[in-house]
Amino acid sequence: MRRIIHAALIVLACACGAGAQPMRIDWLERQVTPPPVLSNMQSVPEQLGLDGARLSLGDIATTGKFTGQDYALRETVVPPAAPFLPAAQKLLAEGARVLVVKAPAQDLLALADLPEVRDALIFNTSAPETDLRGANCRANVLHSLPSYAMRADALAQFIQTKRWTRLALIQGAHPEDQAFAEAMRAALTKFGLTLAGEKTWLFDANMRRAAAAEVPLFTQDLPDHDLLLVADEPGDFARYIAYNTWTPRLLAGSEGAKPLGWAGVVEQNGAAQLQNRFREMTAREMQAADYAAWAAIAAIGDAVTRAQSTDPASMRAYLLSDKARIAGFLGRPLSFRDWDGQMRQPIPIVTERAVVALAPFEGFLHASNELDTLGPDRPETKCTAFGE
Repeated sequence: MRRIIHAALIVLACACGAGAQPMRIDWLERQVTPPPVLSNMQSVPEQLGLDGARLSLGDIATTGKFTGQDYALRETVVPPAAPFLPAAQKLLAEGARVLVVKAPAQDLLALADLPEVRDALIFNTSAPETDLRGANCRANVLHSLPSYAMRADALAQFIQTKRWTRLALIQGAHPEDQAFAEAMRAALTKFGLTLAGEKTWLFDANMRRAAAAEVPLFTQDLPDHDLLLVADEPGDFARYIAYNTWTPRLLAGSEGAKPLGWAGVVEQNGAAQLQNRFREMTAREMQAADYAAWAAIAAIGDAVTRAQSTDPASMRAYLLSDKARIAGFLGRPLSFRDWDGQMRQPIPIVTERAVVALAPFEGFLHASNELDTLGPDRPETKCTAFGE
C-alpha cells in the first residue's frame, strides 16, 4: 500500500478512571488536491478540519473527567494518490467503530457501503452535497456540515427579509459551483423568488490584471437586479467580481454576504471563547470545516455522556432522538434530523469582517423546529434509509 500517514494515538487521561479503556474515535481523511484557481494568494490550512477535531477532543475530555470516560483520537490521513478503502478497512479491522470523516462524497459512500461498517457510526464533516442527505443517504452516516441546500435556504430567507426581488446569478464551471448554484435556484423557488438572469463564468485569464476590463463586459448584459448571486465554491473568480460589475450591485453567495456553517467573525452566544481557544491552538481563524469536525466530536461526547454508552447504535439512537441538545455556540442547541441524519444548526450570513445575520429568520415558521426551514424538511426528503 502506498504511503498512509498515521498520527500517534492521542489519549487524554481521566482523573478518576485509572486503567479504564478509552473510547476510540477515528479521524479518517482523504487528502484532495484542490483545483487550480485564478489567484495564487489563496491557501488551504494543512490541518483544516482536523484542528477542529483536536480542539473538540480536549473539550469532551474535560467533561469526561467528571463522568469517568476517557477518549482517544486516532488520526489517519490518506494522500491523494493512495487507495482510500484499504486504509479504512485496516482501521475497521483494528476495532474502529466511530469514524469522523473528511472525504469527498464518492469516498464517503464507498466507506459507508462496506459490510464492516454496517454497525459503525460515521460523521461526515466535509461533503456538502444535498444528495447525500437525500436519495444517496446512508443510515450509518450523520452529517455535521451544512448541506448546499441549508446554506442556500439561509441565503434565500435573508434575501426575503431584505425584500430584494430582482436577482441575477453567475456560476463557475466547477462541479461544486454548479451544485451550489442549483441549490440556490431551488431555494429561491422554495421561498417565492425568481432569477431575472444568469451566466456561467468560463474565463481563465489572469484576472489580477484583466478584471477591470473583463468583468464589466461580462456583466453588461445581465438584466437589472438588486443583488448579484455568485456560485464560486473553490474561490476562483468571485473576488474579482466585486466593484467591477457593469452596474454596481451587492454580492451574495460565495462572495459578499456568504451563508456558512461557521466563520472567524462569529462572536456572539459564547462563540468568542471557542474562537479564542482555536486561535491559541492553531494561530489561524476557525473555518466551517473545522467547526463541522468540532461539532461531530462534541456530538460524540454528548451522546456518550447522555446515553451512558459507547456503543455506536446507542449513540446514534440518542443523537436522532428528541433528547439530543448539543451546545454549539450559535444561539440554539444542535441536534440531528431523524429523517436524513443532517445536523440542525443556525447558518450565519457573514462578510469578511462581520456577521450580517443569523438564519433562520423571524417569520419563517415551522410546526416543530424553525431550524428545519433550512434544507429539506421531513415531507420533502428523498432519503429512505432512515425509515428502515
